[in-house]
Amino acid sequence: MELRSSAGMKWVSLLKKRFIPIFWSATSFGCGVTAVIICLSSVLDVPINPNVEFHFILAFAIDYTTSSSPSPTNGKFNIFWDNDNLGPSQVSSIKGKHSNVKIALSLGGDSLGDGQHCYFKAFSVDSWVSNAVSSLTRVIKEYNLDGIDIDYEHFDANPDTFAECIGRLITTLKKNKVISFASIAPYDDEPIQSHYLALWKSYGHVIDYVNFQFYAYDKGTTVSQFMNYFKTQSSNYKGGKVLASFISDGRGGLSPEDDFFTACNKLKSQQQLHGIFAWSADDSKPRGFRYEKRSQALLAIPH
Repeated sequence: MELRSSAGMKWVSLLKKRFIPIFWSATSFGCGVTAVIICLSSVLDVPINPNVEFHFILAFAIDYTTSSSPSPTNGKFNIFWDNDNLGPSQVSSIKGKHSNVKIALSLGGDSLGDGQHCYFKAFSVDSWVSNAVSSLTRVIKEYNLDGIDIDYEHFDANPDTFAECIGRLITTLKKNKVISFASIAPYDDEPIQSHYLALWKSYGHVIDYVNFQFYAYDKGTTVSQFMNYFKTQSSNYKGGKVLASFISDGRGGLSPEDDFFTACNKLKSQQQLHGIFAWSADDSKPRGFRYEKRSQALLAIPH
């Protein structure tokens, strides 16, 4: 279940350097994909604290055709965001203004539009990995990106195939120095968890952040429940940097309008606050990015 639009942001505490990621979803009008268009002015409006590491995540790159009836391409990724408003020059501009900003792209997502789910599908492990490495290397170099985020939520492959494809993709891109970090974005759903935990079991050592979608839990989550959820997922992804997360409009999980930051302070006191993941920047802009500002202020305070 995806409660996102098209772009995201997160923070992670790393060697006294705090980190935030933000998702931006900007999709092309011509490919039938449902998403919010994010203009350059919106990206530049996001307040960025120089004392944290700040990640923008562009959504989405998908291994489907961009035709009116999209179909799987076996790892040949296409851009499904609005390239006119979020192109290489815009990426270069924001990175040039903020040395603490890194930008990634997110793979997969929930749907392609018109209710059509986006499925992970590989004709074979070797062919999918070869196609994915080639197509993503081209996009990442063209945009001068820093990392990838894995956000497949529907699967036409068993957990072991998914794990091997994604694990080998991340490993190869890192080995080739195409990316410097990788993250995954699971949530608490059995099919989702079975695939991502298989990936974590075999390739957790190459995954830098777990952008767990805690906002996919029921709206009205309490601080106590959130802390228990966080403990459970930290155990599931043992040894990983699991980020706290919220959805800007408060539709699910522990709302930032309620006690989300109370929970974050508890995690911080336990030295468990590795960062904060926010979905999404496009929803946050009308609210003046107040929760992003508060997140950054919290993370910028030394432990």
